[in-house]
Amino acid sequence: MFSFFFVLYSMSAFIKSRSKEFGLLTMFGITNMQLRRLVFIENMVIGLGATLAGIASGLVLVKLLLLAAESLIGIDEKLPFYMPYQALALTFAAFMLLFLFISLFTVLFFRGNKLIDLLKGSSKPRPEPHASIWLSLAALVLIGIGYGVSLAVERLAVVYALLPVTVMVVIGTYFLFTQLSVYTIRALKRNRELFWRRTNLLFFSDLAYRMKDNARTFFLVTVLSTVAFSAIGALVGFKTVLMKSIEKPFAFEYSSYKGNSPERSAAAVDLIERELRAEGIGFTKLKAELRSYKLTSGNGAVMIVSESEYNSLVKAAGSKPLQLGVNEAAVIQFSKEKDEKGESTIERELAVEGGGEPLQITQSAAFFIPGYSKYYVVDDDRFARLPAPQSSEGYYAFDVHNLEATEAVGQRLHDKIGRSQNDSFFSLAFDVKQLLQGYSAVMFVGLFVGAVFFVASGSFLYFRLYTDLADDKAKYASIMKLGLTSRELSKIVTRQMAILFFLPIGIALIHGAVALTAMQSMFNYTLVKESAIVLSAFAIIQIVYFMVIRSGYLRQLRSGMTG
Repeated sequence: MFSFFFVLYSMSAFIKSRSKEFGLLTMFGITNMQLRRLVFIENMVIGLGATLAGIASGLVLVKLLLLAAESLIGIDEKLPFYMPYQALALTFAAFMLLFLFISLFTVLFFRGNKLIDLLKGSSKPRPEPHASIWLSLAALVLIGIGYGVSLAVERLAVVYALLPVTVMVVIGTYFLFTQLSVYTIRALKRNRELFWRRTNLLFFSDLAYRMKDNARTFFLVTVLSTVAFSAIGALVGFKTVLMKSIEKPFAFEYSSYKGNSPERSAAAVDLIERELRAEGIGFTKLKAELRSYKLTSGNGAVMIVSESEYNSLVKAAGSKPLQLGVNEAAVIQFSKEKDEKGESTIERELAVEGGGEPLQITQSAAFFIPGYSKYYVVDDDRFARLPAPQSSEGYYAFDVHNLEATEAVGQRLHDKIGRSQNDSFFSLAFDVKQLLQGYSAVMFVGLFVGAVFFVASGSFLYFRLYTDLADDKAKYASIMKLGLTSRELSKIVTRQMAILFFLPIGIALIHGAVALTAMQSMFNYTLVKESAIVLSAFAIIQIVYFMVIRSGYLRQLRSGMTG
């Protein structure tokens, strides 16, 4: 669908720029049917050449993409060059059908066109652009409501608000370019002090027509760029969230849950120790026993660990240890519990059956043992005096000094121990590599597609700019005869081009920033750094693209006046 609109727009731009040529051919006797046949054959020849050139370029560059994929995904084996016959056939057939359909569609451009209209092209007089105040206000209201809802909703509500917010912002963006921009320029023109200053009369008068003519192009560029920003920002954000979720302070972790046999647990721990010693990797083994007790009130059960074992884990992880009194306890929970009204509840005491007087919960901590969303810590003396537990589970952590050297060991241990319903093994280096390889493949494709969208959005502006090049040459050549200097010409063209390039991209950057902010509310995780990097990278690329296009455009504009 994207390729269809992109090719259709580019061909329409080329045909529009040749309207005077078609008018001359018509005047010399070419029939309407012959003109349509001529345009159809030209489009098909261009399509065939573009498809073959694109396939050939793809075959040349595919090895570079494979090398980039190797680096980004981090795979050990090399990706060899190969001849993708099915992809070649599918690409050729799809794009030739695409060009065939568009060629048939574009010949309708000539239906009903009069000779005088073709000869005049875009130079025929046009009425001054007008805009509706109500539709201009509607643009502000729709975008404002969309932004407000996006920033107000949290968690899963973001998903439900996605469709209505997107529709409101898209409609608001369309009215922003077709109505609000024109209305704003007309309002600025009423300011005589501003409008009559230096070359502003020429700048604002021409800008009003350009904004009206380019409104749909700006709308398409904004939507495409917003999709690119949001997609790539979301991919980078997802990667950060996934990496943070898998980050652990220890190289290896083994958990033995209820139902696991002591023999299997002991064998797994012994295997981990033997593999580390065999590789010459120094390590410190840490252990925590989690006991299950029934609460005195209700049918619930809690997991309790001793203060000394908890502190040994916390110190090794680089966090602050607990200091509990005899009748005190600490709660460790992944998320705050809330009551029916959605307000946070704070536990005051811990009372288990046969455990003596209740313990006062005086502290909360945040070292999360894998597999447990909530557990309690009591001092060693009270832990020793607790009755026999309902069940007992074990957690073992292996703190090593050289994490990079543990990847191969982690893979072997993962194959031998693995994960089951009763126990689980975790290797930080190996699991991070697996996650990166699985996610980076998706990210590579996403970055590539996002880059294509962004380049295409710039190409829309490029096509639109060079469609008006011939008219701009004639217009500015006439104005320079009236006294406009070359420096003033550069200033006017630069200001107009800056608005044409950066207005839609600027709006897209704001849309993308709001979308990424809503996404971070959904995950309850800050992605300011990642969002800033993605949006800044696109802004820098657009600035470079603008400088290159501006230089070429001014050069061609001046050459047409002096040549």
